[in-house]
Amino acid sequence: MRTGIIGTGRIGSTLARILVAAGHQVVLANARGPQTLGPLVAELGRAASAAHPAEAAGQAELLVLMVPFDSVRGLLPPHAVQDKVVVDATNAFGGPGTPADLGGRGSSDLVAEWYPDAQIVKSLNTMHFETLAVAGTAPGERLAHFIAGDDVKAKEIVAGIITDLGFAPVDTGPLHSGGILRQPGGPLFNRPLTEAQALAWISH
Repeated sequence: MRTGIIGTGRIGSTLARILVAAGHQVVLANARGPQTLGPLVAELGRAASAAHPAEAAGQAELLVLMVPFDSVRGLLPPHAVQDKVVVDATNAFGGPGTPADLGGRGSSDLVAEWYPDAQIVKSLNTMHFETLAVAGTAPGERLAHFIAGDDVKAKEIVAGIITDLGFAPVDTGPLHSGGILRQPGGPLFNRPLTEAQALAWISH
């Protein structure tokens, strides 16, 4: 599967590296243009390419948004993600370390409004990039990556990617109620849990 990653900071670059190591292809994009991604593409080898964001969306079978939340609206033409699975890995902050006031709404609810023809899944937004880089191949019990969404098939696709990377997918339910648990200010935000711990928390 070719995964598009929009946002190539520390977390986006880390995701690209572990996806390629797991046998996936990636197409990378950022706000500065594909010419700035030459070193990362060269590091990743033939499984990686670079494009502009809308081009990456068109080439990818699954798209991951790893840009600042405030950049998401208008980032892509809505038709570019029509019928695609889009992983919202963004976090909405109102200031340094302060959750944004969204009036009780989930940040992924807004992403779904901005891109109504995409299948939005909230995931990959709560793990520090240094943990993401190594935890999937470390010995011991798998760490959990939570997923939330309203489309069962879309969640299955994302769960398969998470499993390929050596993590445990744990479903927190629909996009609103499940996503809001893991955005800044939620009880599962930035809280690394093993699969058993995550399942115990969900069932409590």
